[in-house]
Amino acid sequence: MSTAVNRTKGEFAHHFENADAEFEASKFGIWLFLCTEILMFGGLFVLYAMFSARYPEIFEEGSKFLNWKYGAVNTVLLLFSSLTIALSVHFLQKNNTKAAVLNLWITLFCAAGFMGIKYIEYTHKFHDHLFPGKFFAHETVVDNLALYFSLYFSMTGLHGIHVLIGMGLITWVLIRARRNEFNSNYYTPVECVALFWHLVDLVWIYLFPLLYLV
Repeated sequence: MSTAVNRTKGEFAHHFENADAEFEASKFGIWLFLCTEILMFGGLFVLYAMFSARYPEIFEEGSKFLNWKYGAVNTVLLLFSSLTIALSVHFLQKNNTKAAVLNLWITLFCAAGFMGIKYIEYTHKFHDHLFPGKFFAHETVVDNLALYFSLYFSMTGLHGIHVLIGMGLITWVLIRARRNEFNSNYYTPVECVALFWHLVDLVWIYLFPLLYLV
């Protein structure tokens, strides 16, 4: 159901026929983009499934180097941030800008917390010489353990880049929300950013058990 039916003339871009057309085009565009993102991460998940099925001992050993508690905390942070960004859209629909801004701030802090924990995890891996590919220098009893960490850094690194991009987008809509540029008639940018953030959350929900709980 359209959420832009109450927008008045002049509140939509000139190249659209009306506010509804702009809203629907924006939603279609972001969903199309998210489909390409799913295809990209899907390729990595297929790669993970192929190698983990062929070398299960490598993935079992590799997961022992990961701290599942860090992964669990990050899962909680992202799940909670998905809730708060959804609430920010809800409050904008109710013309409660102050509450929307507060929830965007909370979302941003959760994302920063996630990246902080990833920094700690990466630092520990680098300290133990658990690098990807040919840079792997950790002494281990299992051959080809570098394969696991190549996938680990590829999947979590790509996901981390998406978290950083999401933080940038959240900051952008946060600034605009503080300027009272959004209301019940116009909040499409916030909703599109929220959809992107939900995808970031969804990808991590798959990464956590595959990498930490093998």
